[in-house]
Amino acid sequence: MLKSINPANDEVLATLDRHSDADVEAALARAAKTQREWRNTAVSERSALLKRIAEVLREGKSEYARTITLEMGKPIGEALAEVEKCAWNCDYYAETAEAFLAPEHIKTPASESYVSYEPLGIVLAIMPWNYPFWQVFRCLAPIIAGGNGYVLKHASNVPQCARAVEDIARRAGAPDGLVTTLLIGAGAVEGLIDDDRISAVTLTGSTEVGSLVAAQAGRRIKKQVLELGGSDPFIVLADADLDKAAATALKARFHNAGQSCISPKRFIVENAVADRFVDAMAAGIDKLVVGDPIDPEVGMGPMARTGLRGDLHEIVEATAAAGGKLVRGGKPTAGAGAFYQATLIDGVAAGMASFDKETFGPVASVVRASGPEQAIELANRTEFGLGGALWTSDIDRAKRLVRDLEVGAVFINAMVASDPRMPFGGIKQSGYGRELGPQGIREFTNVKTNWIA
Repeated sequence: MLKSINPANDEVLATLDRHSDADVEAALARAAKTQREWRNTAVSERSALLKRIAEVLREGKSEYARTITLEMGKPIGEALAEVEKCAWNCDYYAETAEAFLAPEHIKTPASESYVSYEPLGIVLAIMPWNYPFWQVFRCLAPIIAGGNGYVLKHASNVPQCARAVEDIARRAGAPDGLVTTLLIGAGAVEGLIDDDRISAVTLTGSTEVGSLVAAQAGRRIKKQVLELGGSDPFIVLADADLDKAAATALKARFHNAGQSCISPKRFIVENAVADRFVDAMAAGIDKLVVGDPIDPEVGMGPMARTGLRGDLHEIVEATAAAGGKLVRGGKPTAGAGAFYQATLIDGVAAGMASFDKETFGPVASVVRASGPEQAIELANRTEFGLGGALWTSDIDRAKRLVRDLEVGAVFINAMVASDPRMPFGGIKQSGYGRELGPQGIREFTNVKTNWIA
């Protein structure tokens, strides 16, 4: 059984049966049959389906946002924006798929030579709970636009969101089996990866799980895209617009209760402005409205599970014990739910827990740097390489500095965010491969050379 539990009050929302082995077999057989037919449909027909999916998402936006908020705890306003972003992504690929998948002619001695982008088959998507719609539709749209099938194994604490995904595709008129949700446990994943009907795997999740899935898929020589953890730096130089930087830092760190791989975790600030930055962050935290996320006035809800809260608190305690100064917060909130105080720690340094580990929750760590070069060095002193932000008024200098940032995405004077028009992904322990943009749709295609003598 899978239980859907409201993390704001610990109430059980629903109990759902897991799919049996027979259910999984029937679903995969149906998905394989459908994908063989879908691969031969015109790209224009696939794009039309994406347009209809976008329409269904917008028509049911309030219903879907409420499900997101109740199951994993993000404020209802953020959930509404998440559903809208999913629709935008579907629209984007509906409008661009034909151009991205068009044969690319290349001049050679052949009478005709070109590269074609053809479907791989069925892609297994292993998705997380923190953006239970966006993470799914972010990869779903380009995967089915590319002529592939989509099988979803969602996080076990968001089963109603998982079930909604398949229902949305059905409402939009998708062929039966093109988008399939399997309500199964983590132990069943390896069997799916081993199944010959699964051609590739995409995963968004922790580095530990990503490493395990990569090993399983690697044994079968199956393509993977891995979007894993992050400990993103948010660098503030002395000449930055400090008010804007602090306001953006506050939003970026405490959005979704800090439960985002690309939210900044380490705020690396030049000494000359560090005191002012810490004061501005503390003042912002004092104004943050924390409570029941279904209330539209609430700015931060609970963490998704009490176990995650416990892991985060261990990092906070270890950092404080090593010399980090607790400026705000630092404790679980008493009472029902998985609430944790919005926390600000000053004086964090390499070797402390909140510098070295991914703080997946509402904790901001301020690291002081002597200058721009040391700030970049500190930013790179991590096993992760997902995203990073740099704040300064000198754009030319910023462009030079960010060349040395070891990340998959860099934002100057802005918060790191995913955008359907730009490729998204990381390096180092943050994974490999790209979602979104033209790269995202081509990741799960056979890039085929065609040579005609």
